[in-house]
Amino acid sequence: MQSIQANNYLVHFNENAYEALNNHLKENKYSNLFIIVDNETNEYCLPKFLPLLETDLTIEIVEFESGEVNKNIETCIEIWKVLTELGADRKSLVINLGGGVVTDLGGFVASTFKRGVDFINIPTTLLSMVDASVGGKTGVDLGNLKNQIGVINVPQMVLIDTDYLETLPQSEMRSGLAEMLKHGLIYDAAYWKQFLDLKAIDFVDFDELIYRSVEIKNDIVIQDPTEKNIRKALNFGHTLGHAIESYFLESESKKTLLHGEAIAIGMILESFISLHKNLITAEEYAEIKTAIKSIYDDVTIEENDIDPILELLIHDKKNEYGLIQFALIEGIGKIKINQSVENKLILDAFQDYKS
Repeated sequence: MQSIQANNYLVHFNENAYEALNNHLKENKYSNLFIIVDNETNEYCLPKFLPLLETDLTIEIVEFESGEVNKNIETCIEIWKVLTELGADRKSLVINLGGGVVTDLGGFVASTFKRGVDFINIPTTLLSMVDASVGGKTGVDLGNLKNQIGVINVPQMVLIDTDYLETLPQSEMRSGLAEMLKHGLIYDAAYWKQFLDLKAIDFVDFDELIYRSVEIKNDIVIQDPTEKNIRKALNFGHTLGHAIESYFLESESKKTLLHGEAIAIGMILESFISLHKNLITAEEYAEIKTAIKSIYDDVTIEENDIDPILELLIHDKKNEYGLIQFALIEGIGKIKINQSVENKLILDAFQDYKS
């Protein structure tokens, strides 16, 4: 697969990825190498990765506990301390090997340690391959508020090796699929159509679907790296989806949702809003709702859950001047950004989701 040119770095795929990495190590005089992993990628991915690494540099493994609950500043502090104790300096290289939590947090750690050291991302989940691999967003959560603290800073390169998906649970594959569905809905109707019958997809060629998803996100990010305009399209499904994810994360009575599970709900809700703002047809909405519900289990959202979910919208980092901003689809494959939505329509969307 041909590498994709992103903003000031390349995304390499499969067999080309490790050749690019090893060439990079030969061409740059790094002092030492730190690989940040969580306990899952330490067990399942690191044994595959290390034998492919060609370097005489001292390698240190830095591990933290997996899960969104650990994507916080406290984890960053512990990793900064470890890097300091192990002699990391401004000529060190950080490699983040893991899913979106690892690449988000690891990218932030590297971007802020000694005012910034080089880092490389190797996403190992479907979600991180098609979403976190492109765009340069790094960051951590503030309490239950997602990605409130962070910077936009690009890696030296991103390596996507789909062999890592062999050990990924089906629930995590579905989570990543949500971002792929989103890319079709906001940008490429033909790509969306490919997912309407998952049984017909030849998963031998799934690499091509991943590649197209990365292309779509990259096309958008290149136009608007700092999210002032069209990059807001990528927030479709995330305004309500993030609020739902945060609420379920903090609630002791709720089962924590994977990111893609929450975004799937958000896409249905925000498609309903698009319908009632006359941006999509009833037929398009029915197609979207049916397709997403065929992949993801229904999640019970009680009446008393909705108000606290809506309260979380106030803290959404996409808001401007105190106004909640939505990116809504304007027909499948197109987007309309900076849309204000009245509370009643949001409440109606929740009622429709439950029906």
